[in-house]
Amino acid sequence: MSEHALVFVAKPDDKPAYREALLMLGRVALSRKLPPPEVLSGWESAQWIYPAIDADLHHEAAQAVAGLPVDWALVPVKRRRKRLLVADMDSTIINVECLDELADFAGIKAEIAAITERAMRGELEFEPALRERVSKLKGLALTALQRTYDERVRLNPGAEMMARTMAKHGARCVLVSGGFTFFTARVAEAAGFHANRANVLLDDGASLTGLVQEPILGRAAKLGALKSEAAALGVAPAEALAIGDGANDLDMIKAAGLGVAYRAKPIVAAEAHAKIDHASLEAALFFQGYRRSEFAS
Repeated sequence: MSEHALVFVAKPDDKPAYREALLMLGRVALSRKLPPPEVLSGWESAQWIYPAIDADLHHEAAQAVAGLPVDWALVPVKRRRKRLLVADMDSTIINVECLDELADFAGIKAEIAAITERAMRGELEFEPALRERVSKLKGLALTALQRTYDERVRLNPGAEMMARTMAKHGARCVLVSGGFTFFTARVAEAAGFHANRANVLLDDGASLTGLVQEPILGRAAKLGALKSEAAALGVAPAEALAIGDGANDLDMIKAAGLGVAYRAKPIVAAEAHAKIDHASLEAALFFQGYRRSEFAS
């Protein structure tokens, strides 16, 4: 079997969590007579390289860090640094669901957010759920879009560093969202993505019409975007990192060489290759073997 890296990430300077994870995972490594760990970032991330893995290693690592506020991954060393980043936007790269925030300006946030939550959990089909939510925004002034972006949208911690570091080292970074181009264009520029794909809200020049341009970019289209972007680069999906939080991200996450669930719904967290529940999005860089000294300035 090929070499694998067992890497963990703590929040910066959370020394108790770092020490405990180093100790507990170190015991797992010691049982296999591995050399000392390599530090990727002091008091933040370290890794062990396994010449071969067995069926028990993933379980042992999970048990070792159970209850600790650290993220970890067991990843193949071959093609570890990905040449393509495909990221969801809402609740992944940014802090909010833009559609829910737009609904707040229409006075129906609770109603819309409930539908969003069910769709992201995989309880509703994404496309009809999107049409339903958008229809309820008919007549909302276009000024609400800019207000939503200015007042509500913020990059999640580590989002810009993740994209700009991967770009610095030659990766193509693409934002692929079931949200809307009004927001993805602005977020992609702010975070350092090369391109963005999303849905288009239709308007009459003054307000929303309650319609979204067809076909809708949903779960299948996200997977298609990953495959087409990889093909354009001349690489396999195995050389891609896909990251997201909702059910419509699951197919691209499973197809990528490294699929990461970020603060994700249970259906996504259960099937992703790795999870980020505690650290920032910079954890995705450590999973790829980047050292802090290699991050974009």
